[in-house]
Amino acid sequence: QVQLVESGGGLVQPGGSLRLSCAAAGFTFGIYAMGWVRQAPGKGLEFVSFISDSGAITRYAEAVKGRFTISKDNAKKALYLQMNSLKPDDTAVYYCTKLRFPSYSDNVRSPDYGMDYRGKGTLVTVSS
Repeated sequence: QVQLVESGGGLVQPGGSLRLSCAAAGFTFGIYAMGWVRQAPGKGLEFVSFISDSGAITRYAEAVKGRFTISKDNAKKALYLQMNSLKPDDTAVYYCTKLRFPSYSDNVRSPDYGMDYRGKGTLVTVSS
């Protein structure tokens, strides 16, 4: 049974940083691409970041490029999202996702961003 459990969310001031973690279980973590999506209050799901199975390839939404860094530790079965220079517009529930396809382009073209499974999410609130 696939399990994805996010942690690390919270309240942070604009300009601050947070590091989200996702603990994975129930599947062979190292052979799957993973990602993060988010959902702001009253809005739909938004792609945030992609990482390939090995971690060698990463992609970001334009809104977070240069501020967020995705990484994965296959030995620990863990996915991370380092978020710096946070803005109020980053306020959202962040979800860890196990992706259906190995490539970025196939996942991002899918109606659901290639999400095979997602966790329950962790809330990030950026406010002064």
